[in-house]
Amino acid sequence: MTRTRILVADDHPIVLAGLRRLLDAQEGFDVVAEAADGLEAVERALAQEIDLAIVDVSMPRKTGLQAARDITRRRPGTRVLMLSMHADGQYVYEALAVGASGYVLKTAIDRDLIAACHATLRGEPFLYPDAERTLIRERLRPDDGDEDEQELSARELEVVKLIAEAYSNDEIAELLVISKKTVERHRANILEKLGMRDRVELTRFAIRRGLVEP
Repeated sequence: MTRTRILVADDHPIVLAGLRRLLDAQEGFDVVAEAADGLEAVERALAQEIDLAIVDVSMPRKTGLQAARDITRRRPGTRVLMLSMHADGQYVYEALAVGASGYVLKTAIDRDLIAACHATLRGEPFLYPDAERTLIRERLRPDDGDEDEQELSARELEVVKLIAEAYSNDEIAELLVISKKTVERHRANILEKLGMRDRVELTRFAIRRGLVEP
């Protein structure tokens, strides 16, 4: 029997341990890698052959959405499932947009996760019950007019997240493998695009976008 090699990523050790127990109990599933943040999830997914990555939406350094985007772009054969506490159409929409194959609520892991894994491995999408209705309702909601938020690039969103997590310019440069001058340029461009002045305002923006947790 072909075994499915799985990566699990969550910044809560108890959740990671629970996921491993649940998945390892299933015939044909092997949890071969774990990660405690989004950057580590990408590194682990690229370092070995992974069939399925199960990634929490909200994690340090890179969000699960950013990690999913990187994994699906750089390892197209790896399927990605998102885990989240948020039954929110915007999160579902963004998860699908970055290439995730499914979206499972943490409150229903015992009920839905294994079914979601099997569906994803068959090439079928998996959404939690009522997700389609929530997604449609969210997408039909009138635009709030905050167009500036849509102007940030994926790299700029990574920089915003790290700024909100109190990383220095030097640390951001090291994490993203870019120069300090490039980080400073990104920061200046971000502030100009969003019409903001400082880290405090950027942190509020990052919380509102779900890049970091309050």
